[in-house]
Amino acid sequence: QLQLVESGGDLVQPGGSLRLSCAASGSFIRAYTMGWYRQAPGKQRELVAAVTSGGSTNYVDSVNGRFTISRDNAKNTVYLQMNSLKPEDTAVYYCNAAHMVLGVNYWGQGTQVTVSS
Repeated sequence: QLQLVESGGDLVQPGGSLRLSCAASGSFIRAYTMGWYRQAPGKQRELVAAVTSGGSTNYVDSVNGRFTISRDNAKNTVYLQMNSLKPEDTAVYYCNAAHMVLGVNYWGQGTQVTVSS
């Protein structure tokens, strides 16, 4: 079973940057599609970015060009580099690991990102 722990959330001013990390343990992430989701108060959780086991990435339109997802299989860690942050990026950010063959997925506990002046 995979355990995921997010870190890096903080309070940042508009236009600032943050890097979120998702450290995995209990298994190896190399066969998983890894994703970052977020949930703002009163809103549904949405997929922000994902990276497949082969390294292909996709992003929600609202973050395209500002956020970059990456994975380091050797460190069993996934990152989300967030630049040019906007107040509407404020949310709890969750890490997800999905194994497409086994049909399982795992969630972290979330990390709070607040963008405010």
